[in-house]
Amino acid sequence: MLQAGGGIGSFLPLILVAVVFYFFMIRPQMKKSKKQKEFRSALAKGDRIVTIGGIHAKIKEMADTTVVIETEGGARMRIEKSAISMDFSSGKVEEAAQEIEQIK
Repeated sequence: MLQAGGGIGSFLPLILVAVVFYFFMIRPQMKKSKKQKEFRSALAKGDRIVTIGGIHAKIKEMADTTVVIETEGGARMRIEKSAISMDFSSGKVEEAAQEIEQIK
C-alpha cells in the first residue's frame, strides 16, 4: 500500500528554494533599483553625467522625466532621466568606481 506524502515536509524544499531565490536574486535587484532611483532624483543642473550610450555631457535643464544635456562640442540633446548611467561631477567619480567594483 502506498503511503501519503508528509504534508509540509514535501513542500519544504520548494519553500527553501523560494527563500534562497529571494535573498540572492530579488532583494539585491530591489536595492539596486532603489539606489538608481535615488541617484536620478538627486541629479542637478550642472552635473557632469554619462548616458547609457556612452555620451559624456553636462546637464543644462531638467524636467520631471527628461533632461537637456550639452556635450563638449556644444550639441544639446533632450534625453530621458532613465538613460543616465553615471554622475561624473567632482568627487563622485571615485564613488562610482567603488560601486562598480562592489557589483563585480
